[in-house]
Amino acid sequence: MPAALPKPVAPGEGPEDDLHLTLREHLLELRKRLKWALLFLGLGFAASYHWSIPIFHFLMRPVLAALPEGEKSLHFSSSVEPFFIYLKVGLYAGLFLALPAILWQVWAFVAPGLYRRERRTILPFVAAATLFFISGAAFCYGVILQPAFDFLINSAGPDIKPVLMMDTQLSLVMTLLLAFGIIFELPLVLTFLSMVGIVDHKFLSKYRRHAIVLNVILAAIITPTGDPVNLALMAIPMVLCYELGIIGARIFRKKDQAPRFTA
Repeated sequence: MPAALPKPVAPGEGPEDDLHLTLREHLLELRKRLKWALLFLGLGFAASYHWSIPIFHFLMRPVLAALPEGEKSLHFSSSVEPFFIYLKVGLYAGLFLALPAILWQVWAFVAPGLYRRERRTILPFVAAATLFFISGAAFCYGVILQPAFDFLINSAGPDIKPVLMMDTQLSLVMTLLLAFGIIFELPLVLTFLSMVGIVDHKFLSKYRRHAIVLNVILAAIITPTGDPVNLALMAIPMVLCYELGIIGARIFRKKDQAPRFTA
């Protein structure tokens, strides 16, 4: 029997420019993209380090606002600690500034191997993921941080004066900002899983109670302290994000294929 002819590829369905690179060419391309990413990170750090002190005080504003009157200051235990803290702040801010350019390098490395319809799907998700992450960090800074620190500091009692260290508070604030940024990605993750046919909204609704319990457990692990207030401040947004994910899964579900996990 004659060999079957290859299935014709519809216009716009093949990988970009039909590229076929060797392993060495892939590694060279990866090295090129990593060099550009490190260059952009260095430029972001250089631009941010000059403003590292104002950025640090901006990040610490919720912490300082929760301190008692006359005690609104942070401390350090070593003469080199402030220097390294401001270096760390400059690196964080530089990474934030350079992130769009770094993501563009990642995209430039991955895009040639994707179909055009896949690229049309991924780009909106990357933009939405960035927006959701920033929204989560902003929500944490504007809504969560000050009530959380108010509770933590005031729970010590009126006769105990807080001595808060710069490094510890910076790590705590950055951990919470990162955690809430990741939590706000949950609706996109569930929507994406529904779009590719792994789950559907019925499956997510059926296991809602299990998801709530899991969210509370994760919130207890992520929360730096075990108090109920911080646990609730972390768990409630996680549950709300799960509900938004169910709505997204319902709207953008894959209709032409049965999901892998169904109710």
